[in-house]
Parts: sequence; structure tokens; C-alpha cells
Amino acid sequence: MGSELHPLGEGPGVPGETTVLNMDLVWLASYHSNMKPYQKIPIQDCGEPLVTIPRSGVLGEASYFRVVHPHPYQVLGAPYGNQSPYRVRSGVLAALTQAQELLQQHHPHWGLQIFDAYRPLAVQKFMVEYTFQQLLRERQLGAQELSAEQHREIMDLVEQFWALPSDRPETPPPHSTGAAIDLTLVDGSGTPVPMGSAIDEISPRSFPDHFSHSDHPQAQQFHAHRQLLNHVMTAVGFRRHPQEWWHFSLGDQLWAWLINQETGTGASQAHYGRVD
Repeated sequence: MGSELHPLGEGPGVPGETTVLNMDLVWLASYHSNMKPYQKIPIQDCGEPLVTIPRSGVLGEASYFRVVHPHPYQVLGAPYGNQSPYRVRSGVLAALTQAQELLQQHHPHWGLQIFDAYRPLAVQKFMVEYTFQQLLRERQLGAQELSAEQHREIMDLVEQFWALPSDRPETPPPHSTGAAIDLTLVDGSGTPVPMGSAIDEISPRSFPDHFSHSDHPQAQQFHAHRQLLNHVMTAVGFRRHPQEWWHFSLGDQLWAWLINQETGTGASQAHYGRVD
């Protein structure tokens, strides 16, 4: 399929397309009716600063990372202002460096490529709204033509892959905490390693174990690459989103909830909250 990475809006439609649908009401109603379990995890922010992910065109240096450029959401017009999407909490960057070091023990010339990291709340809102409109375009539906059932179906798809943009301090979207990161593997030439679906693809292929039971050699390769990424990230403390092979967290509510699921306790709390 060519490059595994592309802007979310690739395909039909025009970025910034407007509609008379009040999206504030759409996602607000959905948020109140469908709060995610991890959002109940308490947050005690440790106060670590956001730091810039060091970028380099030279692979093989564990403390430098490839990034997707230009940034896909900025291309769509997402309102970052003067804030860089390539920032994380300082403790997250330290663990990310360890993950790349571990990867290079297996594959000396490979590296981690960062697709997205810090996401201001305004950007989260922009991307939720954009994704909703994208799904309408794919189905050739108008906002005012939606039945209640169609509306719920589309919002369910959006919420599988996007946290709704709550401005409540106790329920921040993971990327707005500086603790979540979307990434993939690149080989010695800097080319993204095939993973079986593009980052942000809204389909079952994005689920981490989608290819695990296939006998097809290419599907087995996709799964092996996903397993490798998961291995190097979880070995240093990250946890993977259950529905996204590319999304990893360390220290946010989703991370704490996943740790608690593993241990069978409620002992872990989040130590990163929203950063404005």
C-alpha cells in the first residue's frame, strides 16, 4: 500500500469543510453517555515538564528519533499555534530512549519514528470533529440526514480510536497529558516498516492482534513487526492501547488502568494530567 503513514484526511473531502451540525453538542452528549473506564483513575500530577523529542536524520543514535514531517494534523489545519506536537514529559522521553536502545540491540540500524505525541485540547477537538466528518463523507451522508442509529454508529467508530476532548481536569485525553505517543518502526534506510495498516486507520486492521491468526506470510510479518514494537515499548514501562497498534502510554490514566488490569488491583494511579 506504499507508505504506512499518511495524513488522516487522505481520500475524499476537503480539510476544514464546514457543516451546520453542532459538533460541540455531538461529542459532549457522547462523552457524558459513554465515559471510558480508565477515566475514573485518579490523577496525581508529578509536575514533570514537557520536553522536545530530539530529532535527527542519522539512524543508530538511540537518543535521537525520526519524526513524520510535515506533521499530519498540522497539514489538515489543526490549531497547534506555536506548540510543537513532538513533545512528551521528561520521564516519557527517558523511557522512549531506552526503548530505542533495546530495539537497536535486536536491529542495530532500525529506529522509532514518531507520528504524534503532545496534543493540545483544541487539536484533540479538531481531530475528533474532522474524523466524524471524514466518516460522513466516506458514507456519502449529510450531517442533517443522520438517523439516531447512524449517528451512534459513527460516533462509536470515532470513539474507538479518539478520546473525546473533555476539558475536565480529571478526564484529560491521553495525548493532552504528554504521556501518550503514536509511533512505528523504521529500517536502516529510514523507511517505515510494514505494519499492516496506516496509523489512525479506522478499521479492524488497526487492532494490535488483527493479523495474529493468519497463515499468510505477509500478515505474519505484519504481526511480527507489531510484536517487536510492543516488546521494546512495554519492556521499558509503556503500555499499548488495546485497539491501536501504534499508541503507547506511560503514566497517564490509560496506562494506570492497563497496569491495574494486569495486576488485578486498583493500586496504580496516573501521575500525568493535562498540560495546557
